[in-house]
Amino acid sequence: MGPGNRPLDIEWLEDFLALAETGNFSRAAQARSIAQPAFSRHIRALEEWVGVDLFDRSAHPTALTAAGKRFQPLLQEVLAGLEAARIKAKAAHDLAAASLSFAATHVLSLTFFPRWLGRIEARLTLGPIQTISDSSLACEDLMLQRRVQFVLCHGHADAPGRLDDAQYPMQRLSDDVLVPVAAPDANRAPLHALGTGQAPSVLAYSEASGLGRIMRSIQDSEFGKDFAPSLSVVFTAHHAALLRTMALEGRGLAWLPMSLVAEDLRHGTLVDAGAGAWRVPVDIRLYRQAAHMAPVAEALWQLVSGGGASRD
Repeated sequence: MGPGNRPLDIEWLEDFLALAETGNFSRAAQARSIAQPAFSRHIRALEEWVGVDLFDRSAHPTALTAAGKRFQPLLQEVLAGLEAARIKAKAAHDLAAASLSFAATHVLSLTFFPRWLGRIEARLTLGPIQTISDSSLACEDLMLQRRVQFVLCHGHADAPGRLDDAQYPMQRLSDDVLVPVAAPDANRAPLHALGTGQAPSVLAYSEASGLGRIMRSIQDSEFGKDFAPSLSVVFTAHHAALLRTMALEGRGLAWLPMSLVAEDLRHGTLVDAGAGAWRVPVDIRLYRQAAHMAPVAEALWQLVSGGGASRD
């Protein structure tokens, strides 16, 4: 109970964190899967419960007040403690029913995750497993909302994501590399090539894509400030698999993970559009919740942290 014996709804606390993260009522409401008017009422109800304004609505983006900044870390600790208590109680009730929950980016759920999970299962007995395949942005949202235990995604030291900024524990599982590829012409040369002096047609990643974030973050330092303006973006998507399909159709070149296109390059259905250059090394990473997790999840993390069954 708060001031005046008002009841407190925990949903309001989750809404507060979503708005603090995004700074935008519309995007925060969308992330929480509720209508914006209802979301705004929740935030106002929480402020009435606390007794002070937690957000400065005159700022763009919406910013935390001094009271809100003080409230946020304490609230995160409370929610993390509640989540840990819930998980421990559930595990104590029935250890056999403890499950693992992963969010994985589309491309890694198709290429890396099945083989990696098989190596884990050879070393550790696992219970039920739930896997959600989505964009990098959506996977981060699931972790930040504590709806999954682990996130599997690509990463790069010079392109930190929200999980890095929030200092979620991370283990590097393997290597990958983004390769510029295109369909071949009759002479096995790329239909769309880099370094020809002409603006190639490019199949690009959207804002929701982690690979897109990496490319946008490193392209100036790796390829020069004139590189991006020299490209002609003709198609955008956040699924690497969709960009691969468009590349196979000859629609342009795309920077795709080697884990996705190795067979295409071997068979010649795609060719290197950069003559061995313009490649971007990336990590395959596993992030975990910072709070204590179910025993089977903690056992998996201990195995991965020790290097067991974690690398190709």
